[in-house]
This record gives sequence, structure tokens and C-alpha cells, in this order.
Amino acid sequence: MSHASSLRAPALALASAFFFFAVPQLGLTATTSTFYGITVHVSTNNIKVQDPKTKQVLSFVILPKFDQVFSADGKTTYQMSKVKSGQYVGIIYDQKALGARHADKIYLLNNANERIGTQ
Repeated sequence: MSHASSLRAPALALASAFFFFAVPQLGLTATTSTFYGITVHVSTNNIKVQDPKTKQVLSFVILPKFDQVFSADGKTTYQMSKVKSGQYVGIIYDQKALGARHADKIYLLNNANERIGTQ
């Protein structure tokens, strides 16, 4: 009988984990924010951007196979390799899914730091 009860705990933990990740979380809204600035550092797993007005620097996690890089008007898509240090960007991000700031979309902006238009 102790063998059967020792299997129930892992099975219950697995079922709970499946329910938590598979069922959409009700009441959790994915609030996103936008940060504009100059790219200070970019690598395969993160990007660091500085707001030239306030000098605030934020770092964002980039997930593997990230492909959400757009032109300022949102009509043209680019590879992540197009993002370079010293380039003006707008980053739409949230902190809900991973617990850390992560980029959802990156917009390449012009030197006037043109804001992202509505799409």
C-alpha cells in the first residue's frame, strides 16, 4: 500500500503543473509597457537599452528564436541581427510570463527617436 501512495504524490504534482501551465490564467492580464532608447548592448539572449533623456538603462531577456523585430511603421520585419549597438529602438515588453522583463517586440526607430505608430 505504501508503494501506491508514493506514486500518488508525483502524479498529483504533475497534474497540478499541467493544469497551471495548460489552462489560461483567468484574471491575469498581460500588461505590456514600451521603452524607447538607444541600444547599449545586444546579444542572442538579451538587449540593454538606455533612455537618452533620463539615462535610465533597462535590460530585456530575448527568448530563443525571437523574430519580432519591425520597422518603425511596423510593416517590415527584420532578423535579430539587424539590431546593433547605438541604434534607436522601441521595445514592447512585459514581466508576467517569465518573471523578468522580456521583449515581446522590438521596433527599429530613426535618429529622431520617432515613436511607434498605431497599427
